[in-house]
Amino acid sequence: MPLYTADALVLRTYKLGEADRIVVFLTRDRGKKRGVAQSARRPRSRFVGALEPLTEVRVAYFEKEQRELVNLNYAESVRSPMATPNPEALGYSAYFAELLDAVAAEADPDERLYRLGTATLEALTAGGPVAPIARYFECWLLRLQGVYPPDVACAECGTDFATDDGAYLAVEGHGFVCRSCHGAHGTDDRFLSSRALAFIRAARRVKPAEAAGLGASDSVLRELDMAHRALLASHLDRQLKSVRVVQALGRPSR
Repeated sequence: MPLYTADALVLRTYKLGEADRIVVFLTRDRGKKRGVAQSARRPRSRFVGALEPLTEVRVAYFEKEQRELVNLNYAESVRSPMATPNPEALGYSAYFAELLDAVAAEADPDERLYRLGTATLEALTAGGPVAPIARYFECWLLRLQGVYPPDVACAECGTDFATDDGAYLAVEGHGFVCRSCHGAHGTDDRFLSSRALAFIRAARRVKPAEAAGLGASDSVLRELDMAHRALLASHLDRQLKSVRVVQALGRPSR
């Protein structure tokens, strides 16, 4: 039974038996894995502090061929959302981890997804407003999933929205459409102002920690929040458990 070591992000855990935990974690080079952390629920467990959602860890695990679950040998915390100076960020860290878990494929490496998770964690632990980071994360996650259109231009007539007054983002995946072309599509499309479109374009060129500097107002962030929530619900075909927590946390500033 070979021993593997890897950089990983903890996505979620759940109870197994009287003292163990199942740990779902995303590795940089071997994709998403599920493993048993024996005695992880005991007070003096070697896993204490390393299994919170979105914690970046260095793990070692044994993997046996044809077995769905690996055996975690250890998990050493490298960076933890618990270190953030902003209490609001803790609720968001669970939200980001749940989204990563929802889209990551089992044992299918996707370094871009892993880098998005670690860069977002770095931004959270640096402090600052969380809402711009969340909208940035959603934007990139949807783009990596092929849900976000490749460019901010009308899918029908090619209008460049940089000089327009906004656009409709189609929940059912036919892209951005201008006001003139919108009538030919469904009513589930979400309108985004020119400032919201500017945030989307600018997010392509910066890191998550720089999202707050893109100048998006609270109203713009709310526009993006509603559009992303609709896209994610359509793409995942379900509502995430952590969404309600994030909504409660973000209500004053979003």
